[in-house]
Amino acid sequence: MRLDKFLAESAIGRRKIVRTYIKKGLVKVNGNVITEPAVDINEHSDIIEYLNEKVIHKGKVYYMFNKPAGCITATKDNVHKTVFDYFDKNMSGVFHVGRLDKDTEGLLLFTNDGEFEHKVMYPEKHVDKTYFFWALGCLSEENKRQLEEGVYIGQGKILTKPAKIDIYKSGVYKEFKDEIPIDDLENKDCQPVISGYLTISEGQKHQVKRMLKAVGCYVIYLKRISIGDLMLDESLEKGNYRNLTEAEIKKIFK
Repeated sequence: MRLDKFLAESAIGRRKIVRTYIKKGLVKVNGNVITEPAVDINEHSDIIEYLNEKVIHKGKVYYMFNKPAGCITATKDNVHKTVFDYFDKNMSGVFHVGRLDKDTEGLLLFTNDGEFEHKVMYPEKHVDKTYFFWALGCLSEENKRQLEEGVYIGQGKILTKPAKIDIYKSGVYKEFKDEIPIDDLENKDCQPVISGYLTISEGQKHQVKRMLKAVGCYVIYLKRISIGDLMLDESLEKGNYRNLTEAEIKKIFK
């Protein structure tokens, strides 16, 4: 196993970070300082030290987390609660795979496997992410066609990749106010509302909200329900997490 991979899987830090540690001479293998990240080591018999402390190999970890609204996707923050505040174990070296907005709920993955993160998040890998939404407004057949073929979002004229839209319910707010999981909106009883599922294969900032805004809808509730064929475990309460099984990891990549 490569030395940098060993350290990344041992909660020392992301692979890019541990390469820096190695080059600075902070890592020893069997008592000898090693400055080459690509050096092969035996993870079972070699003694690896970082800052003169023996490193225990943890292996790769993969977690499913049901993110609640109100926390930010970050390691730490001086003002807001972060997703890491919900974990009751040492998460050193573990990072979130992509991110969800502060007010967005649902499926968020964590790992210490950089290759896994790359395969999940990069657009050329075409891993679908599906979101359930409630929005103020309505969608015509033309609007739906635009979303599915790609819409321009932002001042930079960014055209989104083809998406899939499925409408769940539409009408006026007062018809669905008991179903929409947010605080009551004042003076919105006669406001048109729509809910549905939007599936995208990329992850631009605020993308779902920006796509729907581009066709005249304002998102008031958003929840990611799946990545690839991996569905959020609805028995997992908001703010809770669990390990992914091997079968679930395979579902992500179909």
